[in-house]
Amino acid sequence: MKSLRAEPGRRISWRDVVAGLSVTLVVIPQSMANAEIAGLPSHHGLWASALPPIAAALFASSPYLQTGPVALTALLTLGALTPMAEPGSADFVGLAALLALVVGVVRVAVGFLRVGWLSYLMSWPMLSGFTSAAAILIASSQLPGAFGAAAPDGSVLMRAWWAVSHPGAWEAMAMGMTVLTVVIVLGARRVHQLVPGVLIAATLGLIFSAVSDYQGAVVGAIPSGLPPFSLALPWESLPALILPGIVIALVGFAEASSISRVFAAEERHTWDANREFLSQGVANLAAGLTGGFPVGGSFARSSVNRLSGATSRWSGFVTGLGVVAFLPFASVLSPMPKAVLAGIVIAAVVSLFRPREVLALWSISRPQVAVGLGTFAFTLILSPHIEQAVLLGVVMAGAVHMWRELTPVVASSREGSTLYLEPSGVLWFGSAPALKDTLLARLADEPDLETVVLRCGGLGRIDVTGAYILREMLDQARGSGIVMRVEDVPEHAQRVLDAIKVGTEGPLGP
Repeated sequence: MKSLRAEPGRRISWRDVVAGLSVTLVVIPQSMANAEIAGLPSHHGLWASALPPIAAALFASSPYLQTGPVALTALLTLGALTPMAEPGSADFVGLAALLALVVGVVRVAVGFLRVGWLSYLMSWPMLSGFTSAAAILIASSQLPGAFGAAAPDGSVLMRAWWAVSHPGAWEAMAMGMTVLTVVIVLGARRVHQLVPGVLIAATLGLIFSAVSDYQGAVVGAIPSGLPPFSLALPWESLPALILPGIVIALVGFAEASSISRVFAAEERHTWDANREFLSQGVANLAAGLTGGFPVGGSFARSSVNRLSGATSRWSGFVTGLGVVAFLPFASVLSPMPKAVLAGIVIAAVVSLFRPREVLALWSISRPQVAVGLGTFAFTLILSPHIEQAVLLGVVMAGAVHMWRELTPVVASSREGSTLYLEPSGVLWFGSAPALKDTLLARLADEPDLETVVLRCGGLGRIDVTGAYILREMLDQARGSGIVMRVEDVPEHAQRVLDAIKVGTEGPLGP
């Protein structure tokens, strides 16, 4: 009989129930904190963590992935919507729900068309630089709440600088609760990932606010009951949300895919990116239809889910049901200090700030360092339009790749009157002219050459244009009275060379 571990995601067990409820205890305060990052009233985080994980569980490929509000996607949401409406306003809430629908449609389309490879268009240096800069922006967005300072309207960094530079507006109680929250969350993580630091910090903050005369900012009124289902959204703004929706759909999926791939490798499970795109897509459709905002896979909650003993994707279903069951009683969280939520966010994003990852590439590939640092800088400079930084990062990564492909590596050596050339990489329409120029330059510099041997064993591919240019090289060498031989042609490339008769009118071998 096959075990549960051999068939992840197909059956539910009591361990899934325990794991799902364990995540519910974490996701409730965490989702409220992530809603604050997105510029939404905190109860929208509860709505975004109710039905979305239930919808995701119906299609998920990973048995451990937990879906709901995440900090990075929340920041992207804030950046996309801030130029269009005032954060926290009714218009902003409607735009956030519509944006979730756009993200959902894009991800569902990617899943149905089975083009999940699109998520790999974002290079690792680009994502690393973006994530580190996003961590700074996310933490900065919480500084006014952490200091208890009512910062004026402005960009994330401007409001953070105002809060830091105006000590007269600081509230000692808010600062103390923020620091205590960060210490509890990070300390619990050091003890063990199953220690619910977020829950402990939120509970202590809630109790303190309820029994004391706390005068700082609190969450405030929270609607009780199930999230509203509505299609009354600002559809006239749909064209402006398509590009940021595509960016969020792809960038936000990077975290979910990395979590799923790591767990699948460790557990020796198969994982289907297209199916996961579909699950994350329907989760965002559910979020958009129920007053939420774009959601994604959470690394922290997925880790808790796995360590709690989850054996199937139905643990996420249980998590969603747990949040739904809690919603009628959500008003008990009204006294929650916003300083506690700020501390939860700051503690959560500490691990996202990883500049050493990019700098470590210095000794390996300086162009890739430029991609990472460039994306990092653009993310900070272009805030709140950070989706533009992502696009620029993709362009930079593509430009570096193109530059390298246009300049093939050609090793050369000479023995007597014979020149040996050994190109490596891909001989395509972009790089073939460079190989031809290299040969002509050597022939001009060394007029006493009698033979040229081109060894193609290091070429991964030769396209049609590359083959035609190779024929031109042979013709020009023959016209100059030089014998040119082409050796070690890969089997897959020989067909192309034969088809365009490379070497049929000149020497291709001894």
